[in-house]
Amino acid sequence: MKIAVLAKQVPDTWSDRKIDLETGMLDRDASEPVPDEINERALETALQYKDGHPDTEIVVISLGLEGTTKTLRKLLSMGADSAVLITDPAMAGSDMVQTARVLAAGVRQAGGELVVAGNEATDGRGGMVPAMVAEILGWPILPGLDEVAIADGSVSGTAEVDGGTVKLSAPLPAAVSVTEKAAEARFPNFKGIMAAKKKPMETWSLADLGIDAGPEAAAVRSVMVSATARPPKEAGPKITDDGTAAAQLAEYLTSHRLV
Repeated sequence: MKIAVLAKQVPDTWSDRKIDLETGMLDRDASEPVPDEINERALETALQYKDGHPDTEIVVISLGLEGTTKTLRKLLSMGADSAVLITDPAMAGSDMVQTARVLAAGVRQAGGELVVAGNEATDGRGGMVPAMVAEILGWPILPGLDEVAIADGSVSGTAEVDGGTVKLSAPLPAAVSVTEKAAEARFPNFKGIMAAKKKPMETWSLADLGIDAGPEAAAVRSVMVSATARPPKEAGPKITDDGTAAAQLAEYLTSHRLV
């Protein structure tokens, strides 16, 4: 079986993220780029199946800038067999639809039978790309799984919904997205880090995939018309307990319609 794991490089979640006020987009140079943590859980899901089925091949596919190779090398050091970086200037500013079109083309060209992805990226939080990729490929999608079971010819799992838990299953080929409750990612060891330097990593362009994509190829597109910085936080009023603190607090909460 060949499993395609979708990955994304994002600004470090523990850093100060900033919006470029001229473009309205995330300033990716403002903080350290790292693999999205949810993608590591997606990869771990695939690796756990590979642990019991050594003939399984795992390819990591990412759409991003040339510097994304750093993220892919880390995922290779965790145990993925190969990686593909799809990068093209025409994709700058693409929405989820254009992103999904390119990732689906990458999965198709890589020959994946199962797509494993995180349920949403920490920088955009759209949460729709895995389902869009599945729709474009014509595959079933099992979204938001807390647990995943991969078998020969099928995939299944459980997902939380309002009021309960549902069990889902589908024959392969198929796509799944996992939540933060899924498999805890393993740490790369020294052997894995050294091996990652020799593992194959390909770079594909839109021409290599044989498609036109990106904002200019979209039938419709959204346009940022303005962006403003978040106003600085202001300190709230201080209440000194002179025997009337309770009354002052009640008055404040009432006046601001908090009670």
